[in-house]
Amino acid sequence: MSLRESPIGGRRPTMRDVAARAQVSFKTVSRVVNDEGGVSPLLERRVRKAIEELDFRPNVGARILRRSDRRTASIGLLLEDVANPFSAAVQRAVENEADQRGVVVYSASLDEDPARERALAKAFGARGVDGLLLVPAGGDQSHLAAELRAGTAIVCLDREASNLPVDSVVATNEIGAAEGVRHLAAAGHRRIAFIGDRRTVATARQRHAGYLEALRGCGLPLDPALVVQDVRDTATADGVVTALLGHPDPPTALFTAQNLVTVGAVRALRRMGLEHAVALVGFDDFLLADLLSPAVTVVAQDPAAIGRTAAGLLFARIDGDTVPPRCRLVPTTLIRRGSGEIPPS
Repeated sequence: MSLRESPIGGRRPTMRDVAARAQVSFKTVSRVVNDEGGVSPLLERRVRKAIEELDFRPNVGARILRRSDRRTASIGLLLEDVANPFSAAVQRAVENEADQRGVVVYSASLDEDPARERALAKAFGARGVDGLLLVPAGGDQSHLAAELRAGTAIVCLDREASNLPVDSVVATNEIGAAEGVRHLAAAGHRRIAFIGDRRTVATARQRHAGYLEALRGCGLPLDPALVVQDVRDTATADGVVTALLGHPDPPTALFTAQNLVTVGAVRALRRMGLEHAVALVGFDDFLLADLLSPAVTVVAQDPAAIGRTAAGLLFARIDGDTVPPRCRLVPTTLIRRGSGEIPPS
């Protein structure tokens, strides 16, 4: 039989088709498909053989209607950008946790767009997901209160929710950024530039706060000319670093507060031949950072732990956990590789 041919005339087989092929009752097929028991081994083998021959696939919607709890065995995952290495690692961890429970994960990118957050959260809710994992894109998640009232479990990750009492899982952004800047200061640097993400992003604000805290703690003056925010991509970061290093009194070290920003900074340093002269510490690890020359020193998050922890909290809520919402912190780690240990010229 070709891939285009069907054993029942070009339509999807039903349980009645399976019953006819196996020569058993409809109820017997229903019990086998829904793992209800009460079917003899002989009849079960006949039903499963018919299912395989017909390539029968149960109707998920119909099974949901028969369930008293109306669960769909599915969750939604709304990330900043599924193409970003951090988001991809989070998604992989969530999928691993969901797979152990036989749960399907639907994911989408928010692109830091509050309107897209609202639209996709509503769309996933309309599809009956049991829970929603969300990286907040806007400054107000109160629009999700209706989903909570409807019984949808919600957990935020990477950033805490605003105006919505739900669990969250975040990295120690301020602490990690401060550690990275102190590391540069300990190498003798006094002019340390900060290049950060959009100020509308909570994690960007936290990392900037860590930078300021480290400067104060090390007794270093703040030079506003060395602080550039609202940098979103590698090309912009490349241009920012090029401009900073072209100043009459340029920085001797860079702290880049997001992985794509760090990649842009590396490109600029290499193009200018300054990769061994200007120190660099980036927040967030990235692919091949350890293979460059010099290898890039980073304040690494643990996206896999963030994903696992968030998924665990979500499934606990789906299973009926009613404890007050809490925020789980996942520690960052300073990884010394070479670029952050370059002394000032």
